[in-house]
Amino acid sequence: MEKKTQIKTQALGKNIRVSVSKMRRIIDRIRNTSYEESLVLLEFMPYRASYLVSQLVVSAAANASTNLGLNKSNLFISEAWANNSTYLRRFRPRAQGRGYPIKKPICEVTIKLSSKIVKKINRNCISHIVSDNY
Repeated sequence: MEKKTQIKTQALGKNIRVSVSKMRRIIDRIRNTSYEESLVLLEFMPYRASYLVSQLVVSAAANASTNLGLNKSNLFISEAWANNSTYLRRFRPRAQGRGYPIKKPICEVTIKLSSKIVKKINRNCISHIVSDNY
């Protein structure tokens, strides 16, 4: 019996001082793109958060090449999402001695890279084959 498993690595970014809506407009653009294409897209986006996302993509690719021995040219972004985290709370002085809270948003980003090479597991041997989908 054969079983195909796709190799995935991930990189997590926590406590990033960008709102989740600003982060999602970047992540939605690079989802399901190759590693090289995503770096080119992120380099020319006019947003501040695109540099932070590109650092995470490079980190996930480094995890794949170091830990699993995968080639960076075979990687693509299979999953990417941004979630809300806690708020950084600050207070501004207002009239009559009151303080109004200011909530500064923080988000957490997860980027998962998959290889275009699918590992085919057999009972006796393990071999790498190129997936037909890519």
